Amino acid sequence: MGSMLKPLLLSVYAFLFWQQTANAQVHNHSIFSSSRKLASRCNFFRGRWVYDNTYPPYQSSNCPFMNQQFDCQKFGRPDKTYLKYRWQPFSCNIPRFNGVVFLERMRGKKIMFVGDSLSFNMWQSLGCMIYTSAPRTKYTLITTTILSELVFEDYGVTLMLYHTTHLVDIVSTKAGRVLKLNSIRAGKAWVGMDVLIFNSWHWWLHTGGTQPWDYVQDGRKTYKDMNTLVAFYKGLTTWARWVNLNVNPAKTKVFFQGISPTHFEGKDWGAPMKSCSHETQPYSGLKYPGGIPMASVVLNKVLSRIRKPVYLLDITLLSQYRKDAHPTYYRGGHSGLDCSHWCLPGLPDTWNQILYAALIG
Repeated sequence: MGSMLKPLLLSVYAFLFWQQTANAQVHNHSIFSSSRKLASRCNFFRGRWVYDNTYPPYQSSNCPFMNQQFDCQKFGRPDKTYLKYRWQPFSCNIPRFNGVVFLERMRGKKIMFVGDSLSFNMWQSLGCMIYTSAPRTKYTLITTTILSELVFEDYGVTLMLYHTTHLVDIVSTKAGRVLKLNSIRAGKAWVGMDVLIFNSWHWWLHTGGTQPWDYVQDGRKTYKDMNTLVAFYKGLTTWARWVNLNVNPAKTKVFFQGISPTHFEGKDWGAPMKSCSHETQPYSGLKYPGGIPMASVVLNKVLSRIRKPVYLLDITLLSQYRKDAHPTYYRGGHSGLDCSHWCLPGLPDTWNQILYAALIG
């Protein structure tokens, strides 16, 4: 096992060194080759958060399907300043989101988010942005454990959410639950979409009682455990192979949501005694002290080798700045401190504004 891990880890660290030397501001890199660039030539991911009194773009009370775990205002968050920040790229402006334009351009199309609860966060955001921008539009919402659908009936636009923690399969056997790094049976449900937005990372970090698997299978070998970054790399490589084999770029646009950061540890922004609790302002510096997550390095490495066009929503740095934007304790249906997910309205609306710019132009 050790002989397998060492070359891969060295490769990951070598890739990180290449990024640092290729670009002095590693956080703001644009990872795309010409086939992976967003619809606009602007770098939407390098900028700063500015106070905008016209924000937020909608109120959670006006979104009839807002989930309580993201509705921070409803569940008692006392401050509202975090709602007033708008992401401003240095070299351009992000097109203002227009729900009617989005529905017209996406008429008859199926858009699927594939991933964990952060995909849910982004899916929920987009649904609310559309509905509050076009409130007279009829909709149907069907939710299940695995697949949820929000259909805007007048336009035939379907927003789908497919829940999967790791993208690759977790299979129950007599011995226990097995994380299969080389298998994506669930991918059958993703075929034929017009837009796919993938996400995975946070569940790879779960250990102990919250870990959803007991063993890891890589090829013909099964392990009790594996280095998290190595397992993530192998799982993403299997996902990349699935994209290469199953996606027709003439039919389907593929996005990866990028690595969403957490803010449990204040040392990441130079305040070691703090967490996201009671934070009310974004981080104001340009260079985030916590640095780029190694998961982003692994993701970039996999994307650099994929043959089909995949558009990275490189939301990591702009989200790292938003230590103030988490639900903390102000959410329904859950207890404990939440520095992983994001309030709505809030940060995921910016992710969707960039998605809108990439899709609509």
